[in-house]
Amino acid sequence: MPSLWKRITFSVASALCIGSVVLLVVALSTERWVTGRILCKTGVEIVNASNPELDKFIGSIYYGLFQGGKTKRCGLGHRRSKIYIFPKLVRTLNGGLHMMVILFLLVAVGFALVSLSFCIYNARKVPYQSIKGHKGLYLWNFIAALFGALGILCFLAAVRHHSLTERVANFRENLFVLVVLDDSLDWSFWLGVGSIATHFAVCGVVAMSRIKLPKPEIKKPEEPTVSAVDLLY
Repeated sequence: MPSLWKRITFSVASALCIGSVVLLVVALSTERWVTGRILCKTGVEIVNASNPELDKFIGSIYYGLFQGGKTKRCGLGHRRSKIYIFPKLVRTLNGGLHMMVILFLLVAVGFALVSLSFCIYNARKVPYQSIKGHKGLYLWNFIAALFGALGILCFLAAVRHHSLTERVANFRENLFVLVVLDDSLDWSFWLGVGSIATHFAVCGVVAMSRIKLPKPEIKKPEEPTVSAVDLLY
């Protein structure tokens, strides 16, 4: 049976692993990886709009790994539409890179669950094999963080080097050309980054579990001393 200190630290590590899984699942399922502003270039050219009038042609866009939405303003009022990455839009993107992002994050979820199971095991039992103990936890958390980081980097490459936002904005736009004025990474993306940081926190907590706390010393009761005077009586 592990000591109280180890049970506490591995319980904290288990909670962090659960947090990592939750962060990744929420990041995968939400639509706020990127948000930005889009300009209806065609509408501006038709009316020859000047700088003060450009605001009437600026809309917004947001999207995640599976879906999103945009608001288009081309002089005809606000037109909102839903964006679905699968099954057609992904064909116009760098489909292989997009699938790698999803695959890497799913693998990261899998190894986070493996790390969680090992944390629970170590909180209840003392492992006989090193791979089931601290070394195994370091390994699984490193792999989970690695795949999470690969997924994040692949998404950054798609956004910055493959004009992902512009391709998403102009999908099925036959009459209008939309120009991306600016785009930024939103909270869904940072949830994925937070999941990576969580695994390093788990490694830190696991390292703390190896600290040996001093055991409280139990003082033995003093034995009564018998003197020569006592023996006389």
